[in-house]
Amino acid sequence: MAQAILAQAADLPLPFPIPARFGVAKMATARPVISVYKFDNPSEKSGTVAMPAVMASPLRPDLVRDVHKNMSKNKRQAYGVSMKAGYDTAAESWGTGRAVSRLPRVPGGGTHRAGQGAFGNMARGGGMFNPNRIWRRWHRRVN
Repeated sequence: MAQAILAQAADLPLPFPIPARFGVAKMATARPVISVYKFDNPSEKSGTVAMPAVMASPLRPDLVRDVHKNMSKNKRQAYGVSMKAGYDTAAESWGTGRAVSRLPRVPGGGTHRAGQGAFGNMARGGGMFNPNRIWRRWHRRVN
């Protein structure tokens, strides 16, 4: 009986396409029957049932990889940069007519920092483009 079920399961077409780069490995079904144990006395068997045909279906390496990748993302801890990083200076734009870009510039004198560009992601010491935030989607649900 169990061998007939497994033979039928092996001949069924798969309901999904398997990528050609994966070799489909049939699961080893050494025991085509499953033991059923009593609820009151788990050490005593009450009988056996045939293994469901779905247990003989092939493992898909692409699904295994995706599940493993998404489960490993659940171990991460959120991190991010400060909201004020790159914006904690009193820089203002010099406007037009000075032969420099309109990027805000650090005020003052007597230091190399004075007159340097600020705030922009292209400026040294400015804020970064698209910084990491703690509300990013760090974790994934795995069904």
